Amino acid sequence: MIRVYVLDACALIAALSDEAGADIVVDVYKKVLSGEAELVMHAVNLLEVYYDAYRHHGQDSADKMIADVRALSIRIITDTDDILFAMAGYLKATYKVSLADSFALAQTKVTGGVLLTSDHHGFDIIEEKEPIQFLWIR
Repeated sequence: MIRVYVLDACALIAALSDEAGADIVVDVYKKVLSGEAELVMHAVNLLEVYYDAYRHHGQDSADKMIADVRALSIRIITDTDDILFAMAGYLKATYKVSLADSFALAQTKVTGGVLLTSDHHGFDIIEEKEPIQFLWIR
């Protein structure tokens, strides 16, 4: 069975910027390329990455970055079915996380995947209380 990994915005930003933890994201990506894993990201989380690039480097840089990411073997989830919708709402209401974080968490829970993230501040409590697997990149 192929393992599903869900990218949080901070994990993709770390990989694209060669920050601490990028090596872990790259190792997962190698598993994707070898057919051992699938890498997914909800469009709401990709928007966070775009926003970060836009804010720091401008629109042209952000547009190029998105084009580069879309060329990678990352499945971008653009729809939100009723199950994902309800799960994201539950997680946001229960844990007071950001909207984008609620989508990353819900995507992970719904797929039974593993969330690639560095967001201990927001997710440590969730790791204790929810059946969601995390792969901490730092």
